[in-house]
Amino acid sequence: MAKTKGVATRLAEALAIVLGTEGIPLRLRAWDGTEAGPDDAPVIEFRSRRALRRMLWSPGQLGLSRAYVAGDIDAPGDIFASFAALSSAGKFAEPGPFPPLTAKELWTLLRTAIRIGAIGPNPAPPPEESKVHRQGRRHSKSRDAAAISHHYDVGNDFYALVLGPSMVYSCAVWNEKTDTDDDQANSLEAAQEAKIDLVCRKLGLQPGMRVLDVGCGWGSFALHAAQRFGVDVVGVTLSNEQAGLARKRVADAGLTDRVDIRVQDYRDVDDGPFDAISSIGMSEHVGREQISRYVSQLHNLLRPGGRLLNHAISWNAGPTSPDPDSFIPRYVFPDGEMLSLADMIGALESGGLEVLDVEALRQHYALTLRAWVRNLEEHWDDAVHTSSPGRARVWRLYMAASALGFENGLTGVNQVLVQRPGGTEPPLRRHAWM
Repeated sequence: MAKTKGVATRLAEALAIVLGTEGIPLRLRAWDGTEAGPDDAPVIEFRSRRALRRMLWSPGQLGLSRAYVAGDIDAPGDIFASFAALSSAGKFAEPGPFPPLTAKELWTLLRTAIRIGAIGPNPAPPPEESKVHRQGRRHSKSRDAAAISHHYDVGNDFYALVLGPSMVYSCAVWNEKTDTDDDQANSLEAAQEAKIDLVCRKLGLQPGMRVLDVGCGWGSFALHAAQRFGVDVVGVTLSNEQAGLARKRVADAGLTDRVDIRVQDYRDVDDGPFDAISSIGMSEHVGREQISRYVSQLHNLLRPGGRLLNHAISWNAGPTSPDPDSFIPRYVFPDGEMLSLADMIGALESGGLEVLDVEALRQHYALTLRAWVRNLEEHWDDAVHTSSPGRARVWRLYMAASALGFENGLTGVNQVLVQRPGGTEPPLRRHAWM
């Protein structure tokens, strides 16, 4: 009599079908206690039959992501190792939308589900999945506000656990001497302060200048620029929770006469000119169809000779594009769009701005994301308490996946410094203003 295959073996076969590979690079542990896969591979736990149902109804990244967010599967060890193994295998190794399964693959997957009793209706998506894609015209002001709220209005206490005291939610700039014994010099907080200071110096901030911070977050750049460089700052955000905490931080610092935090769409700012504009981690929310309008608006808000620093994630995988129906658009950044560096520079130059400097920070963002994941895991119980188990899982998965994306070059992050023609000419050498 043939030996009956355990659940884990059946699951390994199903996952191999989804991946399009002969075997799997993971050790699977099933709800019945059976295991399958290489002994020394990272472990993935299938905690319920719903995990396979989700894979059956949404083969590929989305089904697996939903299962993880819902707690149907788990990565109990090193999530970086687990995700690296999974994302480097078969169809997941290719950038862009996940290719559909063939009829033969779907039938084989269905038979596997039948054999382990996993047939049933499509489980409802976890409540953390965004509904923004169903709300109005893409990149309208109301839909952009809803998209920002989905991502940023999940609780300031939650973000404080992940980001640490700096409350900066963008790529830090790390000390090259990472082997130094000075932990303070190599801390996340020091790296974030170094990034903000770098932006201020690139913008050439001087006392008395008027600065616009587009997508001001919790006010960290505005506070630093006002305190260290003596400028007046207008910060705009679409997140009510961000604005509330930013205003409190400004008041606590005694800077209410120097820093104005507003809940305002950048398209509605009409009280220029500004001597300089910072846009740090904001233009990814603008969208390709709106990028020309974004550049035109900021150009018009700058005085002649004024500088804009655009700090943005870029898509580095060539002519492909991210899957708009995958995990991150549905759970993390609804309506977010990454442009290539070439497209971003082209938009800035087409909008009448002169490029002064471009700096790539890809490796720095990988280090930043790993630090955020470490913070989240060290404060896991508090993070779950302040948000939800699903929300904490979303952030753990998205930040780990993003770190690997920066490490393998799929994505990048770049600071592009531009200047509106007129006024004072830029210096001949970049070190004169850095």
